[in-house]
Amino acid sequence: MYAIIATGGKQYKVSVGDEIRVEKLDVEEGANVVFDQVIAVSDGGMKVGADVASAKVSGTVTAQGRGKKVVVYHYKRKSGYHKKNGHRQAYTQVKIDKIEA
Repeated sequence: MYAIIATGGKQYKVSVGDEIRVEKLDVEEGANVVFDQVIAVSDGGMKVGADVASAKVSGTVTAQGRGKKVVVYHYKRKSGYHKKNGHRQAYTQVKIDKIEA
């Protein structure tokens, strides 16, 4: 059984026991989180739309962190212009506990 959820502007295919990294959520480690924006659920047959209007996916926050550094480098030839920037995206790691369809 798996579900497709939407959070942080992205969609994730999750099953019970999966650990996923989503965009940063404002919750502490060890707290429970419920994703109520379920797009589809499959348990033999695919359910979408009004069939999954009341479906929920719950999980536990296992970690908060920041990803690897991404280097952004702007350069214009002949003019001597260059600019170097770095960025680390914040994430929340969630372990999926239950899918209620």
